[in-house]
Amino acid sequence: MTVIPSFFLLGFQGSQLLRNLLFLLFLVTYNLTLCGNLLIITLVSTSKILHTPMYFFISQLSISDILLTTNIVPNLLHILLNNGAAMTFAGCFTQFYFFGASEASECLLLSVMSYDRYVAICNPLRYTSIMTNGFCFKLVAMCWFLAFFFLFFMTISPSKLHFCGPNIIDHLFCDLVPFLELSCSDTFIVYLEIYIMGAPTILIPTIIIVLSYTSIVRAVLRIPSSTGRQKAFSTCSSHLIVVSIFYGTIFIVYVFPKKGQTSTISKIISLLYTVLTPLINPIIYSLRNNDIKKAVKETIHKHIM
Repeated sequence: MTVIPSFFLLGFQGSQLLRNLLFLLFLVTYNLTLCGNLLIITLVSTSKILHTPMYFFISQLSISDILLTTNIVPNLLHILLNNGAAMTFAGCFTQFYFFGASEASECLLLSVMSYDRYVAICNPLRYTSIMTNGFCFKLVAMCWFLAFFFLFFMTISPSKLHFCGPNIIDHLFCDLVPFLELSCSDTFIVYLEIYIMGAPTILIPTIIIVLSYTSIVRAVLRIPSSTGRQKAFSTCSSHLIVVSIFYGTIFIVYVFPKKGQTSTISKIISLLYTVLTPLINPIIYSLRNNDIKKAVKETIHKHIM
């Protein structure tokens, strides 16, 4: 049913100088993102002090961030160099599939991490018996499976639509909304299916996070000493910052889209969760975590000193 063989992504339109500056900026950001997340994965794998459920989940979050940014940024760099670039029908849907799967896995992983903090603070005596290695592995496997499973079905319906008109996508990558706007078919059923399938990957993790932190706040407020309360909150601060940034941008773009929003603003907002979030996640966990700082020092001392 598809008439047009490919789509043309505009990216950021502007002068050659502007596009070259953006190219350098995104290239540096991409390399820093890879280095930061690979550092987290390596430290968690090699350092014994990081062999705990919390750091295991953080390493999985880094894998998700690498998958997300690698799926988006290299093609974005190609678009900037060529002032736009064509992408095949299959290539566009493949990019959307891996983009959606990595975003969904991050949503699910963040909810699992909030549950881990809930058990650590609200049931500290039972923490080791609940968060066993086998249980943590099952949680992570479930996150990855559900993310790729749901996105498979969320990609099937849009791929069956009829595209007969213009093939220009005024966006940085093959995202769902600008993609569906080009379809000549009725997209109501597709939107309905996507919202139904998308609820488990966004709303359910959101509910888990809210309930977990509601219980955590109640438990912390019952601690008599201010030092104890501060120590308990400090174990959750990094995760809360990451959750706030990630879910804030996701809800702005997909849950509460603003009418009349320009394509430029939409592109800038999309950069927050495709480029910026994968970069700052390892920075937040590194700068605010004494165990990771200690693991870095031990690794440097072992291999360099």
